Amino acid sequence: MRREKYIPKGGPDGGDGGRGGHVILRGNEQHWTLLHLKYRKHIKAGHGFPGSGNQKTGKQGEDVYVDVPLGTVIRDGETGEFITEITEHGEERIVMQGGKGGYGNVHFKSPTNQAPDYAQPGEDLREGWVVLELKVMADVGLVGFPNAGKSTLLAAVSAAKPEIADYAFTTLTPNLGIVDYRGDRSFIMADIPGIIEGAHEGKGLGLRFLRHIERNSVLLFVVPADAPSIRQQYQTLVHELQSYNPELMDKQRLLAISKCDMLDELMMEQMKADIPDNIPYTFISSVAQIGLLDLKDKIWRALNS
Repeated sequence: MRREKYIPKGGPDGGDGGRGGHVILRGNEQHWTLLHLKYRKHIKAGHGFPGSGNQKTGKQGEDVYVDVPLGTVIRDGETGEFITEITEHGEERIVMQGGKGGYGNVHFKSPTNQAPDYAQPGEDLREGWVVLELKVMADVGLVGFPNAGKSTLLAAVSAAKPEIADYAFTTLTPNLGIVDYRGDRSFIMADIPGIIEGAHEGKGLGLRFLRHIERNSVLLFVVPADAPSIRQQYQTLVHELQSYNPELMDKQRLLAISKCDMLDELMMEQMKADIPDNIPYTFISSVAQIGLLDLKDKIWRALNS
């Protein structure tokens, strides 16, 4: 209540409470991973402050900003439901909103109740879990079965140094490499861990890495020359992508037949009958540096068409 000299009955004078702080995710192009959040599971914004006399509104709780890389998807921690996505530098999204501050008693005065001695309390604090999921953003995504030569190709055309070995699932995390192309031009290539038949159902590394393929402009299918059937292996890969997300079929596709250093001209000519129709293809050997420039040319045309 207002209490001043010569004003013994000044009436209600309580100010509103300040809102609680927000937890805000902010896009930052200088971040490439979510590693900085690995050991920071609890993020708390500040409490709002109560109002005071003379109808003074309380101070708002301090907002907390969490920088995340571009391509971060936010999902509800319990239901897995999509909430929002960060795609631009400086873009901000509130993922946990601070509770509203209460109303002071000045809001409740009326001709019939000129001295209300009550106020509306502020909302309780809010808490919850969200899941942050990072999708790798690249111009070209390498798609192929384990041990098809994807990591060897990425190492041959860029400065990336992925782990390479002669067994399935050598690559357990997506690798990015910047590929130089004819002068000062370049594009980004992503080595996506190997897909197996049934990946869209979660088999193998399954759904853990299929989501990264959604962010690539061009899909480069890598099928080894020693595959039982190039056409069948390609169709199996396409089926897995289509089953996971039909929209992936709208992306441009290229085919690289790897490990061709084991082939001669006659064998390559005979193998063309087993190549799928209506897809640009190139015979390559990452080890012997065969066909890599032709492959880059096809990728560049696809990116700029």
